[in-house]
Amino acid sequence: MCGVPAVANKDVFIVHGHGEMAIAQLKELLASHGLNPIVLRDQDDRGMTIIEKFEYYARSCSFAFILMTPDDRTIGITGTESLWRARQNVIMELGWFMAHLGRERVVILFNGRLEIPSDILGVVYVEFNNSVLESADRIHLALQRVQLLERTRPSHAVSVA
Repeated sequence: MCGVPAVANKDVFIVHGHGEMAIAQLKELLASHGLNPIVLRDQDDRGMTIIEKFEYYARSCSFAFILMTPDDRTIGITGTESLWRARQNVIMELGWFMAHLGRERVVILFNGRLEIPSDILGVVYVEFNNSVLESADRIHLALQRVQLLERTRPSHAVSVA
């Protein structure tokens, strides 16, 4: 069952693989809007296992961004090409957040030509090529839709570095 977070809750989880630049850009963009980006590796371990730590911090968030970047290469079966895919933790955490928050509070940020698990084929995602900031307007609209941001034009004061 989906949790209904309080509108005042500004904690936004960032699920990620190895796309370091994308993580930094998304954190900066969210912080520039007064939101609190939560990246699991940056949080105190509190003596927990990884899954306990994930559940502890994820439960408090009102929104999640899933950064699907080309991190792992699949091995092609004879006659098929190998493909890139997101880290397996990213796929598992995507499912967790879709169940916990509902699809309306989860945005998939998609980079590159990736293998997509069949269960999420057809789910709309936001694509970017070189920078997460290419998708700043769509990110802003998604956050407005769930009332995490006021209905104003997004500011593009964040650097693309």
